Amino acid sequence: MKKKEIGALILSGAKVFSGIAGKTINTAEVGILVMCIGALAFLLIINVFARTFFQSIYFTEELSTFFVILITFTGVSYGVRKARHIRMGAFLDAMPPHIEKIFIMLISLVSAAVMSVMAWASWEYLINAKNLGHMTPALRLPRWIFYIIIPIGFGLACIQYIRTIIKNFREREPWLSPDQKSEYEDETDVRKGI
Repeated sequence: MKKKEIGALILSGAKVFSGIAGKTINTAEVGILVMCIGALAFLLIINVFARTFFQSIYFTEELSTFFVILITFTGVSYGVRKARHIRMGAFLDAMPPHIEKIFIMLISLVSAAVMSVMAWASWEYLINAKNLGHMTPALRLPRWIFYIIIPIGFGLACIQYIRTIIKNFREREPWLSPDQKSEYEDETDVRKGI
């Protein structure tokens, strides 16, 4: 095989991986976020009524904490995929597209490395919490169950940054994320809703 054919094969495999990973992760993230936000709202509303008219539901605080952790760390990956994370937009918008693309890929590479380190560290924390055997006070569940989403969220964010790098290798224009093309938004366009 020639170098050109090998390069095309690698890019084709990367495109398939990115597409399958993107659809799978998107479905899981949106499902988790919708379910958790709905469940959290329902739980808190029911607890307000219970506390007002009867007695507070004893496990509401623990379950609410679990939902907030789940929403937060699922939202990390979702924010990266939708390019809603903190970034220096004005700095990137001022660059020519080819330089912007290089910076996006460099930032994505560093961010993927940080997310992988955080995933590893949170995995070790999860294992340590499991070994300690602590239980939650109200539900009497192992506390480590509440921490499972943390390494998963960081790992999914790492995958999204890798997908961003792949997308920028494949496409001519710069992409902020696998789903968000880099486009300068004029302030007047934003006000008009364009």
